[in-house]
Amino acid sequence: MRIKNIRIKNFRRLENVSIDIESDETVFVGPNNSGKTSATAAMRCFIGNKSFNVHDFSVSRIKDFEAFIADDGKDLPAIELDIWFAVDPESIEFGRAFSLIPKLSGNYDELGVRMRFEASDAGELRSDYSEKYPLEENGSRGQNLFHYLSFDRNLNRYFHTSYYSLERIGDDVVPHPLNGDEGKKLLQTLVRVDFVDAQRNIDDDEESRSNRLSVAFASYYKKNLEQADMAESANQLIDESNQRFTEHYDKHFEGLMKMIRELGVPSVHDRDIRIVSSLSPETILQGNTDLFYIDKERNHELPEAYNGLGFKNLVYMAIQISHFHLQWMRTEVNRPLIQIVFVEEPEVHLHAQVQQTFISNISSILRNAARSEVDEAMIPQLVVTTHSAHILDTVEFSKVRYFRRCGLEGEDPSTISTFNASEVLSLREFRPDTKINGCEISETEALRFLQRYLRLTHCDLFFADAAILVEGTVEKLLLPRMIEKSTPLLRQSYITTLEVGGAYAHRFTGLLEFLSIPYLVITDIDSVEPEGQHKACRVDTEGAMTSNSSLKQFFGVSSIAELIGLQREKKDQKEHNRFIAFQTALDVKHNGSSEKMLGRTMEEAFIYQNLDMYRRREMELDIEIPQCLEKTYQAVYKFVNSGALKKTDFALYVLGSDAQWTVPEYISEGLGWLKDHLNGNATADGD
Repeated sequence: MRIKNIRIKNFRRLENVSIDIESDETVFVGPNNSGKTSATAAMRCFIGNKSFNVHDFSVSRIKDFEAFIADDGKDLPAIELDIWFAVDPESIEFGRAFSLIPKLSGNYDELGVRMRFEASDAGELRSDYSEKYPLEENGSRGQNLFHYLSFDRNLNRYFHTSYYSLERIGDDVVPHPLNGDEGKKLLQTLVRVDFVDAQRNIDDDEESRSNRLSVAFASYYKKNLEQADMAESANQLIDESNQRFTEHYDKHFEGLMKMIRELGVPSVHDRDIRIVSSLSPETILQGNTDLFYIDKERNHELPEAYNGLGFKNLVYMAIQISHFHLQWMRTEVNRPLIQIVFVEEPEVHLHAQVQQTFISNISSILRNAARSEVDEAMIPQLVVTTHSAHILDTVEFSKVRYFRRCGLEGEDPSTISTFNASEVLSLREFRPDTKINGCEISETEALRFLQRYLRLTHCDLFFADAAILVEGTVEKLLLPRMIEKSTPLLRQSYITTLEVGGAYAHRFTGLLEFLSIPYLVITDIDSVEPEGQHKACRVDTEGAMTSNSSLKQFFGVSSIAELIGLQREKKDQKEHNRFIAFQTALDVKHNGSSEKMLGRTMEEAFIYQNLDMYRRREMELDIEIPQCLEKTYQAVYKFVNSGALKKTDFALYVLGSDAQWTVPEYISEGLGWLKDHLNGNATADGD
């Protein structure tokens, strides 16, 4: 039995979202304040016994509180959590589940439970509120209902959690009420939910870090390990020697230490760890222990405070997860059928290599524990929320759930400046574009290309506000400086730059549009001769074509003349949430004459844009620039496209130059579009 889906309604940013849960690991990703933590918090409030706060209601529901007071016919808002379980009708657990929900009919491979935080007695609430804040002569009250519910635990005085079993009939979900005790018992029998919080108090303060792991180990020992009479055993061991008691710990912590070592810590060249007794007769009953780090070669011991925060964080998480798992497996009476563990931001203080192996190592440890204790059915489901591209790098696309900020239901995205809601996209549902340059490729091949590319370079895409797709290294190196020069406001947004080349930019469009991430494509016009081998040629060559696959696919044209003739609105492709920027003609003037110059590549366009600076030797170019503009056009084109210009050297020289160079117009135009697109789309609080 497994949780297969949760639906959250009217909770913080999660106005109405459905989240598919994998049978093993699921990873929640998305920009800051996109709702990842809100999803975990909803589970904690309904199942983890955390009290609701009036501010947990979605922004869209605030008006409902005042409507309720103004109109007797209005209902108060409610927060809902639906959990759908996948059930094997042939398993023993199905019998237990079915006996709990007698109204289940028709579909025997799933089971649903709804929790609804709703008003207990709306009439009593209206009466008490009106008595506390009577209507004044001007028609107002001292406080509105929303604020009244935020004081003195009023919300939980007037609201409670109701339970329902759920049944699918066609496309509809029909709730069947359960009484409070029955519903709570049902939920406790079905699922155990545990949380490894992001705030683990593993900080760099010497005093606070001096015994954090010691306390965790002691707690684990007390709650999970079989012991004889603690007082008698401990006193006997103290009498014999503290060394003997240390050996006692060695034995009892052997399994846990083995699990920690399987996480890759300590590494080969690090000190080992050991629990060392530091008991005195006065404190024996308190289970007083210290954690020491052991240098075996020198027979030297160091206290807990003398090791890094990443090590402490990883060990602390391992202890917590192992503790939760053992508590579930060793529940003898009415053990919940499944366990799900939420781990928030495991990357804190961990270096990249440990982040990359975290999920696989934890999953492997839990699988091994389940096989040794019971069977594989005892493996918990893991849900990891993360901002780490390194963790995401190791996860299959199908296990990723992308949280995206959006407007409230019914709002026009073009008219709002603050995103108060979120939607959740399952990458299991993503289908890549399989038609590339007129050729059909398999969906598997298209998806494999994206996965491999993103794993190698750009997993941070899933945490970005927007993306910029560029041709190559030169653009990627210069882009931060160009943003600083032309559109510094963009530095306030989180933008990822993907170096994809002109031939591959269009292969990413499906994923970007699936994620609803706005993106700017900066690419080259890549003019080639119309006949023969399609060799590179100057852009103004008669009949010239483009060899740029992305431009052909984006605009459906292949001639340079058609591309040059495109108006700005054709480049601003609103239906795809993107802008396509490529070289445009520049009117260059010198000694009273002018010439239209259009670069084939970014380097060529940059030189034309800053030609006067090159003439004045404020920037250096390894050619003599003619006075005649037509000869200049040809000389620069030949120098750039003959291979004489080393692109990376060019980019590094520009970056190191003190000259006040100008950003090429087409790039500046594209960055301006992105700035305008993002400007004003602030986010509401609440991750």
